[in-house]
Amino acid sequence: MKKGRIIVVDDNLGIRNTLKILLPAHFEAVETLPSPVTLISVLEKFSPHVVLLDMNFSADTDTGNEGLYWITQIKNVAPKTEVVLFTAYGDIELAVEGMKKGAFDFVTKPWDNSKFIATLTSARDKAMQNEAPKTQSENSKSGMYWGLSPQMENVKRTVEKIAPTDATVLITGENGTGKDVLANEIHKLSTRKNKKMVAVDAGALTETLFESELFGYVKGAFTDAKTDHEGKFEAANLSTLFLDEIGNIPLHLQAKLLRAIQNRKITKVGDSRKFRLTYASSAPQI
Repeated sequence: MKKGRIIVVDDNLGIRNTLKILLPAHFEAVETLPSPVTLISVLEKFSPHVVLLDMNFSADTDTGNEGLYWITQIKNVAPKTEVVLFTAYGDIELAVEGMKKGAFDFVTKPWDNSKFIATLTSARDKAMQNEAPKTQSENSKSGMYWGLSPQMENVKRTVEKIAPTDATVLITGENGTGKDVLANEIHKLSTRKNKKMVAVDAGALTETLFESELFGYVKGAFTDAKTDHEGKFEAANLSTLFLDEIGNIPLHLQAKLLRAIQNRKITKVGDSRKFRLTYASSAPQI
């Protein structure tokens, strides 16, 4: 569907001319710039939904630092505009760094037209959704108050991307910054939201109880094990396991925890069988 506005910032004339032909079939308005020098003023006048931003503009430069700088400038001026990074160098680390700074996605040259357009239109739809006024019911879907700062907008975008997945998430931050609130928000936005999230104060578990509480045990595993016991990992299966204060766990126990998270398998105390997990874990650490 032809809608939305996009700015292409690329120093390659051939690419700009190609995109002037390709993009008008999908966007109502297309603007192209050979460099980001005038980008901020054009942003303010044009109000684009998407900026397709080349990563390098100086001759003999391929670090991507220019693109990383300009994405920050764009987000400061227009936090609701989605930025898609554009580069001839398929560098995963650079892509991750760009995503941290708020990029919607990362496209490499030469591009596949169908995937390229799908990425840009997805970014456009996300931007248009963000600018649409929300109803009272939409605002009250969760108790999370995000605020209006560009930094929190970036966190919100990240949460919305990872929540539907089964990725293991590490949340870091100072005491009192709301890591548990963020973990709850991830769970509420996930496909596991209909099941109760299981929270564990991992730092408070004693060494003797660590494995039995997290992984569970079978009858007869030790003197008082009169019945099978379900551990927190198993209880959170098909839901979300929230491991709070993992930084307070002794290092040798962290290794056991890491194996369980990485392999998504646990072995109960006193048992030789492995139990496969299908939960997603949110593990805050200070």
